[in-house]
Amino acid sequence: MARRHDRRRTDERGTDPHATDAYGDASYDGVPNVGVPNVAAPNVGAPYRADRYGAAQAVPAIELRGVRRSYGRGEAAVQALRGIDLALAPGSFTAVMGPSGSGKSTFLQCAAGLDRPDAGEIRLGGEEITALSETRLTKLRRSRIGFVFQSFNLLPSLSVEQNVLLPQRLAGERQDRARARELLERVGLGQHARRRPGQLSGGQQQRVAIARALITRPDVVFADEPTGALDTRTAHEVLGLLRQAVDSLGATVVMVTHDPVAASFADRVLFLAGGAIVDDLPHPGPQAVADRMVALTARPVGAAA
Repeated sequence: MARRHDRRRTDERGTDPHATDAYGDASYDGVPNVGVPNVAAPNVGAPYRADRYGAAQAVPAIELRGVRRSYGRGEAAVQALRGIDLALAPGSFTAVMGPSGSGKSTFLQCAAGLDRPDAGEIRLGGEEITALSETRLTKLRRSRIGFVFQSFNLLPSLSVEQNVLLPQRLAGERQDRARARELLERVGLGQHARRRPGQLSGGQQQRVAIARALITRPDVVFADEPTGALDTRTAHEVLGLLRQAVDSLGATVVMVTHDPVAASFADRVLFLAGGAIVDDLPHPGPQAVADRMVALTARPVGAAA
């Protein structure tokens, strides 16, 4: 598959709910960067803060400090995350990969506010979210975090446009129909705004999910295996749209994937093993990603996904 190499970004920053959970209806400041990707150059228009020398730095779109998560107790406890330190700049595209049981799912759930870590701190656009009440966390997810999942999670009774507008509706915000139409045009579905999801192909439904994830101009879009249910050609098209959202809209995308080709659309790939970030690969190519995965899979790990 051909990759996009035009990585220009503008200063605009643009949720797909994971059923009830996502919507809740059911080195910066001394953070170590050993084995962790450096934060990219500040995006124009992004919020800034001063470093210890008074110089302006872009506030990370998402930042994890010493994040730990375990399941079970005593000798049976499984350390899913072992002190994750990470800061990702606005307008970046990061893929997260690792063998089965490496902690990828737990990483995404904690970073997106769907699960609470046992220790550490998570900041979204500079705001610490770890200690927020469930009510405040739900409101934050609805307006500041976008979700794209493998299973699309569209509501079959709503039209395409209504699905795109759903995050704003649930957040109690004004429904921006002009932006919804603009996003649908961007993903090639402007003419299907009044159709129901059942009248669309799988690839088209995932395009709707991408538009929905961008409608609130979230701080971060989390994509969990977004091409897992798609054929190769359609997957390429969807990945191109995520890449375009970063390059043209200044979106920040964090994508969990098992596919080296999908990961090659990102700016860099983080590799998890045993609940820790053990490697990162900037400007990834599919073969280089596959080689790293082979090496990681060959050694035993003890964390849960």
